[in-house]
Amino acid sequence: MNWIELNSEAQLEHIVHSPHIAVIFKHSTRCAVSSMAKRSLESDADMIPNDTPFYYLDLLRHCDLSNQIAAKWNVVHQSPQILIVQGERCVYHASHEDVQMQTIVPFIQ
Repeated sequence: MNWIELNSEAQLEHIVHSPHIAVIFKHSTRCAVSSMAKRSLESDADMIPNDTPFYYLDLLRHCDLSNQIAAKWNVVHQSPQILIVQGERCVYHASHEDVQMQTIVPFIQ
């Protein structure tokens, strides 16, 4: 899996103004549940098209971006959390143990 580190407001604006589907994974590096969710996504990476942008947000380093994501897509912050967005619309989101590739795939194909 090719994670794209999400670390700037400019990247976030690019995602918002893109007509394409993007996946944002909000990860707390100090949380065991978040680490398990990340490993699970990585182990099932072959289920997704190669050209799907998968953004990785380190919540401890970029809490400000997490807050902007919550506001832009009107999704209450959780950790771990995955959002599938297309422009200004969040088409799917899940948190905690519900972050699974099997539930994401139908929204990105």
